[in-house]
Amino acid sequence: MKMLKNAWILILMCLICSTAFAGEREEKIVYHISDSIFATQALNNVRNHLKQSPKAKIVVVTHGAGIDFLLEDAKDKNGNPYDIMVQELAAKKVEFRVCNNTLTGRKIDKSKVLPEATIVPSGVAEISRLQFQEGFGYIKP
Repeated sequence: MKMLKNAWILILMCLICSTAFAGEREEKIVYHISDSIFATQALNNVRNHLKQSPKAKIVVVTHGAGIDFLLEDAKDKNGNPYDIMVQELAAKKVEFRVCNNTLTGRKIDKSKVLPEATIVPSGVAEISRLQFQEGFGYIKP
């Protein structure tokens, strides 16, 4: 009888601990941008995401034509520079990552990448790594 009671107490403690742990789980999201046509929309999505979840860990990974908004002097279709919005989001701990394969393939010098961005060997491999090794959710605006 005492062993049965102890078993129930142990089960109850495990349930309480697992529920408490699940409630403290960090929200981690990777935003995937493969075409800068969607950069303004994506950055607005990130801004809105942070309004609702200010503690979310957000990483924006770019490759192909998606890197263009993270290059110096890049502007949106209305002539607004992207660097201001990137700086604003980086100040909120949003991380930006640029694919080195794209830089190499397009013969773009690394010095043209905004200082708020980090260059990674492969954009798609970085997305995969974040999802499967670090448990990030995936959003493609």
